[in-house]
Amino acid sequence: MLILLNKPFRVLCQFRDPDGRAVLKDYVAAPDVYPAGRLDFDSEGLLLLTDNGRLQARISEPSSKVRKVYWAQVEGDVSEQQLADLYKGVRLKDGMARAVSASRIEAPNGLWDRQPPIRQRASIPDSWIEVVLAEGRNRQVRRMTATVGLPTLRLIRYAVGPWTLDGLKPGKTREISDAEAWQALQTVSPP
Repeated sequence: MLILLNKPFRVLCQFRDPDGRAVLKDYVAAPDVYPAGRLDFDSEGLLLLTDNGRLQARISEPSSKVRKVYWAQVEGDVSEQQLADLYKGVRLKDGMARAVSASRIEAPNGLWDRQPPIRQRASIPDSWIEVVLAEGRNRQVRRMTATVGLPTLRLIRYAVGPWTLDGLKPGKTREISDAEAWQALQTVSPP
């Protein structure tokens, strides 16, 4: 079974927390499932969980190159040069990081309010960009956007491979059978 969860803001990608923060068990009742990849505490969006080790590896192993689509609300007015730099690659402390694609987008339709909301500054505009990655390192999108001068204010993972957030409200889940998940992965082409 594959579970699609729209992980809310400030939820840990684990099932227990000694500090009492919100965790996955607050949203997922299925036993013996594990995340196929991670999503930071302060990021929102699509998180996949499964009880199938082979499926988890196929989705999350870097060699699988399953694309992940992120929507980032960033501080500043995005330039074509900044988008080109994300695409060409930027140097991070743990090596080069490159987006499969990076583009400016309008604020996504039907986006839920985040609690608490992002900070707003009257003198500094904000913009939305879509960043597609074929790898996933710790806080990678945030570090990449900061490197090109666009600090991330809000980060939402919209898609992982063939699965998206469409029709999935924050904190809600949808289940897919292993057979359906494997079939959907057949449509995924490497970057």
